[in-house]
Amino acid sequence: MKPVILWSDALFFLLIAVMIAGAWWGRRQAHLRAGWARVFATRRSKIAVAVLAVFLAIGLVDSLHYRRQLPPEPGKPPAYAVEVLSALDALLMPLKTNTEKTYSEPLATHLFAKETLEDGERAFPPLKYPGSHLFGTDKVGQDVLYLTLKSIRTGLLIGTLTTLIMLPAAVLLGIVAGYVGGWVDDVIQYLYTTLNSIPGVLLIAAAVLMMQVVIDTHPDWFATAAERADARLLALCAILGITSWTGLCRLLRGETLKLREMEYVQAARAFGVGPLAIMLRHILPNLMHIVLIALVMDFSGLVLAEAVLSYVGIGVDPNTISFGTMINAARLELAREPMVWWSLAAAFTFMFVLVLAANLFADAVRDAFDPRAA
Repeated sequence: MKPVILWSDALFFLLIAVMIAGAWWGRRQAHLRAGWARVFATRRSKIAVAVLAVFLAIGLVDSLHYRRQLPPEPGKPPAYAVEVLSALDALLMPLKTNTEKTYSEPLATHLFAKETLEDGERAFPPLKYPGSHLFGTDKVGQDVLYLTLKSIRTGLLIGTLTTLIMLPAAVLLGIVAGYVGGWVDDVIQYLYTTLNSIPGVLLIAAAVLMMQVVIDTHPDWFATAAERADARLLALCAILGITSWTGLCRLLRGETLKLREMEYVQAARAFGVGPLAIMLRHILPNLMHIVLIALVMDFSGLVLAEAVLSYVGIGVDPNTISFGTMINAARLELAREPMVWWSLAAAFTFMFVLVLAANLFADAVRDAFDPRAA
């Protein structure tokens, strides 16, 4: 096999490395160690962290991509398949390859719709792999459990990479606007007020369509369909990050306005400490609890945003499996008679569990680090 490292894979692993480094550094800080001990003090938060760890493990395994080597030919160099697979595909190969003709219910032994058999009788044809599809199959016979597990990586990437993009702008502009004030504050306020005045869906749709035109007009930029889909996924993360920093920026500006009048900041200014040093040493550390709480709480909102955007056709690439694309495909299935409900139910259940675990974890982080919640 030939390893393949997509841009989203590299950024995802970089984020995991930063989280590990941050956890190692936090263990050496007494106040952070005490705060995280309060986070894990309740059974509810422990369960939420365990669920998130399972989802994260699935996302990591699904981020190890490779291309299979084709059968060797004499006198020719090794050739590799165009299809890019992941380690999760290798683990779930029976689910990926054991496809049926069309719809089948969960753990069914026959197809969902009647067909005309060879003897002319109308009946439910037996499945090739009866009872092996836990959540049934979709229109083209793919296993729904396989599609749902593949959607986890997309949701995690949308929630985490978007955070990496929006965090620097929100923190920098929020602190600068609150501390410097004057015309700098007016310009930053005008910038995020203007962005907030434009409907978010319309702004994201316009940006996504422009990026899609760029990608479609430059097919030579991508060697495989996976690289093309990955580029659109990263573009969506960038667009969501550019349009979602305003709320955190406004919150940090307000807190900075209060902190700059505190006695220790006034004392540092009186001793001749420069504005940059004050913002880094005195303002930023006292805002990190707000940043941490906002990031954890925004994660679930970004996962839901991907589902909504993919549902209206402006989300990830159609070749990318996600909760949004599954829900979009299930829209027409609900109009069938009898109704095909299991694809929507599986996507909704996994997305609900992910969002619920993230929200419960966010509540625990807020209760532990927000001094006003004490």
